[in-house]
Amino acid sequence: MIWILAGIISIALVTIFKMSLLIYAIYTLAGVTLLSRWLSRHWAQSMTASRSCQQLTAEIGERVPIQIAIQNRSSLTVAWLLVEDLLPRGAMVFKPPKLGVHGSRIAVMKLKGKEEKKLLYQLECNRRGYFQIGPLVLETGDLFGLHRRFKVLSKPTFLLVLPKPVPLTGYHVASRRPIGEVTMTYRLFEDPTRIAGVREYQQGDSMNRINWKATARTGELQSKVFEPSTVIGATILVDFHRKAFPRKHEPYRSEIAITAAASIANTVFHMNQQVGLISNGRDAADRIRTEGWVGDSRTRKEAQRSAEMHSSSDRLRPVIVQTRRGVEQLQRIFEALARMEKTSGLDLARLILESTDRLPRDATVVAILSSVTDSEVIALSSLKQQGFAITAIINCFSTDEFAKNSGALVAAGIETRHLKDEDSISEICQKQAVLSGK
Repeated sequence: MIWILAGIISIALVTIFKMSLLIYAIYTLAGVTLLSRWLSRHWAQSMTASRSCQQLTAEIGERVPIQIAIQNRSSLTVAWLLVEDLLPRGAMVFKPPKLGVHGSRIAVMKLKGKEEKKLLYQLECNRRGYFQIGPLVLETGDLFGLHRRFKVLSKPTFLLVLPKPVPLTGYHVASRRPIGEVTMTYRLFEDPTRIAGVREYQQGDSMNRINWKATARTGELQSKVFEPSTVIGATILVDFHRKAFPRKHEPYRSEIAITAAASIANTVFHMNQQVGLISNGRDAADRIRTEGWVGDSRTRKEAQRSAEMHSSSDRLRPVIVQTRRGVEQLQRIFEALARMEKTSGLDLARLILESTDRLPRDATVVAILSSVTDSEVIALSSLKQQGFAITAIINCFSTDEFAKNSGALVAAGIETRHLKDEDSISEICQKQAVLSGK
């Protein structure tokens, strides 16, 4: 509005003073300005783009090809066009980055009328995560650089990179007593493979319970008595609160926690035992589904900011994969671990309080935590007093720190293990072959 008013005043002045050459210059500049504004707007509106990603789920080490088709729907030639396919900043800052880029996701091009060009690059998956690929940010303008237009093209694509479990060295998958075997305080289950003795036959005993040797020896029907224990699997409890992971140790410690959880789940599942997952982390897919993303075409900076994934959330809903058997159970747990992000919502003590009713009593609780507070000790001790078998895996590098964090848990009768680094995961799982619930 100010420029229009200034132009009217200038034309009035030069008309009064009869400055014909200046009037011509003003008319020319006004024409060029209007033409430039129209061209930049028309070019931006005439551009369309589509992204092709054939693989939306990948494993660590794989390369995922990305192809972007950019088309000019207008009959006019677009003199210049700058396009960038956005990637989340968090996936690019570390060495090596979570996503390695091979090829160029940024290009400057010229498009003739109705012409289409393609942008090709590959993403190398170095770490697990749920990554937003795109949208495509466009910048164009007139030949003189007087007016520029910015636009967000194409909806984003989401790539899920699954965590890679660590092989458990020296651990026999065919074992009949894998991780999760607990001597129960209450006789909730009887293990038919462990005979504790015999007793007189009672009405309702099945034929499988009859001990024929004892029956022949005594002359009366005798039934077997089994020990109150069973192979029952595990519920993995992962603390993913921001306060549990100091910045100086990130992202190393948090990724070790995810790898350890994936390794334990992988072992228990392949032993045909029930397994589940509970965490106070944030599900990235749930965050995108509820918060979404918003496009803004006013400036390139705003377009980039609006296209990024949100980095904060006040949602307190825990991530839960119910403890059970099933052919798809491991995939559900891996996907939940891949999408998991640190959050400032529920701490571990509140998580245990909120999810106690979802913990099956016939499954060992394997808690993976980085630090131990008084409230967390009370929460875990409360679970133990309710009859749950618990083992705490403390995720820290220093032996002194492990001793400091495990002291209160050991005093409460909870077994602890030291998760020092990725190499120690297999040894921890091996030592957990039998967990005491006394």
